[in-house]
Amino acid sequence: MPRLALYALIVCLLSVGAAVVSFTRGSGWLGVVWVLLAGLSSNMAWYYRRKGRTAPRAS
Repeated sequence: MPRLALYALIVCLLSVGAAVVSFTRGSGWLGVVWVLLAGLSSNMAWYYRRKGRTAPRAS
């Protein structure tokens, strides 16, 4: 897995955790922002993973 995909996946997991905490504490708008960030970072993780798979490796 490419390094950027791994970083994006970590950001995704952390933002999902922050969204859960925000929703449980009653801050709905902040939770929505965290969910949007999780969606963005999830898409970035898939993109970089797919890009890393199709890119030719330097030998």
